Amino acid sequence: MTTSNRVILTDIEGTTSSISFVKEVLFPFARRALPAFVKVRGHEPAVRKWLDLVATELGGMCQDAMIAEVMQGWIDEDRKHTALKALQGMIWADGYRNGDFTAHIYPDAAQALQRWHADGVPLYVFSSGSVPAQRLFFGHSDAGDLTGLFSGWFDTEVGEKRDFRSYDRIASEIDVPAARVLFLSDVVAELDAARTAGMDTVLIDRREDYPEARDADAANGHRRLESFEGIDPAV
Repeated sequence: MTTSNRVILTDIEGTTSSISFVKEVLFPFARRALPAFVKVRGHEPAVRKWLDLVATELGGMCQDAMIAEVMQGWIDEDRKHTALKALQGMIWADGYRNGDFTAHIYPDAAQALQRWHADGVPLYVFSSGSVPAQRLFFGHSDAGDLTGLFSGWFDTEVGEKRDFRSYDRIASEIDVPAARVLFLSDVVAELDAARTAGMDTVLIDRREDYPEARDADAANGHRRLESFEGIDPAV
């Protein structure tokens, strides 16, 4: 067992898993399915609350078909809207259950997460995707069901990923000092926010996702690695 008192908080897209899987598989799947999903399941309370939220933001009463069209535009824009993420998660659940796809995870990430869990390092996820979508992702990964490795899950309901207050809230919720948390992400602005909250950070700079390596200036002082190899929770 490790003697580390560290906690690891990790992003998903571009960090544990390829950006291309999300952009080329998950997003198009949700975009295609969204109109029919809204038409068939829009009456369900778990779906209706998100549709009503979007309708309110759009200025009042809107037809569900119009809401679906707006959200398709948000998918194209990669907008990090909580309602969209929640509905995407429900749509992806059908895809996972039907075996339409499994979630990509880099082998080095899967191996490191398994090793850290075996060593007693608490693992948490913070992603813009909804918590149910995160659970589906790791529950149907290329490496099998990895959900048991994680002690907790966070999405944008805790706050935006580029807002340091989100990381303050996460540290408070998991009841550890921010200085004990190591946050892994491929997005420098997210790492900046985590560092402002007092967390340690590592920029994951994979060539598969970022063909041009980020230099020291672009990395903004964060430690930069091209994979999970070399990350030692004890340090």
